[in-house]
Amino acid sequence: MLQRKMEEELRRWKAEADHKPLVLKGCRQCGKTYSVLAFAQENYESVVYLNFLEHPEYSDIFAESLAVDHLMMMMSALLPADVQFVPGKTVLVFDEIQACPEARTSLKFFKLDGRFDVIATGSLLGVAGYGEPRSVPVGYETTLTMRPLDFEEFLWANGISAPVVALLQRCLDTASPVPAALHKRLRQLLLEYAVVGGMPEVVQDFVDHRQMNRVLGLQRDIVRAYEDDMVKYAEPRDKAKIKECFQSIPRQLARENKKFQYAVIKKGGRASEFRGSLQWIEDAGIIVRCYNLQLPELPLDGNAMNDVFKVYMADTGLFVSMLEDGTQMDILRGNLYGYKGAIFENLVADLFSKMGRKLYYYHKESGLEVDFVIRYQGTSTLVEVKAATGYVKSTKTILNHPEKYHVGGAVKLGDYNVGQNENILSLPLYMGFLLKQP
Repeated sequence: MLQRKMEEELRRWKAEADHKPLVLKGCRQCGKTYSVLAFAQENYESVVYLNFLEHPEYSDIFAESLAVDHLMMMMSALLPADVQFVPGKTVLVFDEIQACPEARTSLKFFKLDGRFDVIATGSLLGVAGYGEPRSVPVGYETTLTMRPLDFEEFLWANGISAPVVALLQRCLDTASPVPAALHKRLRQLLLEYAVVGGMPEVVQDFVDHRQMNRVLGLQRDIVRAYEDDMVKYAEPRDKAKIKECFQSIPRQLARENKKFQYAVIKKGGRASEFRGSLQWIEDAGIIVRCYNLQLPELPLDGNAMNDVFKVYMADTGLFVSMLEDGTQMDILRGNLYGYKGAIFENLVADLFSKMGRKLYYYHKESGLEVDFVIRYQGTSTLVEVKAATGYVKSTKTILNHPEKYHVGGAVKLGDYNVGQNENILSLPLYMGFLLKQP
């Protein structure tokens, strides 16, 4: 069984006095249902489970009155006879709640009633035109976002314990090299994570069988399922555009200048034609955007240019599965060829976005470009991603002009051990997940 950080989030939610119904959002197949049901079985005497995708007829429960007593009566009629509603000891799990918008509206009434906890999961919540309730229960629900396994969770799944992670943190804090044997092991695990990614079914299969052909098959099944969602749930006029937009992502990232360009989707493509399609994919949790900054200084969000951005896959393993056959083995052998920059940049975007970070970069027509800019230790920090040693000319230029650029320091992530050169901290790529806010 994979250990997930969401387990602790769920425990914190339940421990809060007078907690509200919980809505757990996230992309398809990231592990929401598994984590919620495991938590429910462990922490409640009675679990009432409704999956609105598997059983569309459950929507009828919410078709008339949303009074809690009426809903209990209707559930008792449709669910197995052993279902029990025990005040204070029962949790109702509304799975894939986007398929029953009225169930989302009912959360307000469950909160006001107060007898039962409710946890709802949703894969396409917020996606335009799908699963929109008449009334979102603002103020009556708590929202959390679940993502595929991050790199730390992947390390846990592969036997790297919390004390080892604590040792890495001490190496970061003291700018000390990671012991050689551990450094070698983690370098290999990072390459495996780049290929496997964090979709729970894929990670579990990899841990159990260690067969890359199985990994690739599962990943491509997930990608096809995403494309099926685009056809099934998007507005008819948008279906083809959304698929075109999604399938252009590898081409976007293969370019030297990775700024997202609508003309790459198809010749003559414009923002007015594809903006909504890109937003649909982002709202589904499949991609993340990285915004260009006017200046690489705090506040980063205030300096972001909303119409100039890069796009990365939210899960690097799925990105790699969209590339040509053989790419997996190339990565594991360290042979990345033309996709080298795209894979490692997407990998760092994966590490950062799964930490909950918004993504930013800095590019000027003069030639200055920094892969990522983050808030770290209270200051704006430049992050350069280098597959090997690499030069960081832009970073050094910015750091040499503190009167113009209000930057606190820089981190260089690459295939080397920990080191410090003046105000540039060099870290192995596998330590990127330790660059936590603030």
